[in-house]
Amino acid sequence: MLAKGATPNPSTVLGRQLGDELRRLREAAAMTTSQAADALDCTKGKISRIENGRVTVRLPDLTAMLQAYQVSDPELRERLSTLARKANRRRKEGWWNQYAPVLADTYRDYIALEAMAGAIRTFQAQLVPGLLQTPDYIRAVTVASRQWQTADEIEKFVQVRLARQERLTGDSPLQFWAVLSEAVLAQQVGGPETMKAQLRHLLTVSAHPNVTVQILPFSRGAHASMFGPYVVLGFPEDGALDVVLADNPTGSMWFEREAEVARYRELFDAARTAALSPLESRAVIQRRAREHRS
Repeated sequence: MLAKGATPNPSTVLGRQLGDELRRLREAAAMTTSQAADALDCTKGKISRIENGRVTVRLPDLTAMLQAYQVSDPELRERLSTLARKANRRRKEGWWNQYAPVLADTYRDYIALEAMAGAIRTFQAQLVPGLLQTPDYIRAVTVASRQWQTADEIEKFVQVRLARQERLTGDSPLQFWAVLSEAVLAQQVGGPETMKAQLRHLLTVSAHPNVTVQILPFSRGAHASMFGPYVVLGFPEDGALDVVLADNPTGSMWFEREAEVARYRELFDAARTAALSPLESRAVIQRRAREHRS
């Protein structure tokens, strides 16, 4: 795997250091994250991600923050500007950047946040989540998407998805919870043998203590999550805000405002409550795997 051994966390020491200093300056100015967001004309989520070292801090944003926090010391302003430039250069070293030609900006942003997340909750209506896909399943999905044309591009995308899966293992594995529509098990992606192997892989990976898979059966009827897949990313830092990525017919959209994120948390809670238990779900996956004959 091309990314084997690469550090999984793009939130570098420099980025975290800059964020910590900006948090202290905001608190010294007696400003809340909401007030800081108003000053920068952005969301509280962006302020949270800056302070937790999860995003690039553009120099215009840094200047606006320092002005809002009434930081006038020229030496301090220059030191923080230098720190931001260094942190941004380090951030560009994330393993996914070597695949930039085959990755959309939104997808690269997602990988960066996924690398820093402590927990992910997702509902999928049609596809097995990327972190749980087998190589042949990934390949079949990639070919069907028609976004990548050459065999080399397709294989690079497969490598990216496999590299992402390393977040499920290691010393601090991601807590991953997926609710899948029963349609995910029935869809013939890549043919019977590919699907059989994929479903068996679901059984294997769902046995890991940090992975929960539930099936939402057809018999449950209409439900609020049936209108499209989404991912809720949670972060381990105190006070860090969740972020949502939702797919729609024209692309993907980020949601970070508290009311919007809360709505997706409610959707997920309703989906997992309506779904079969993890044990019951394993029985359904096993049955579906037996149904896929070559």
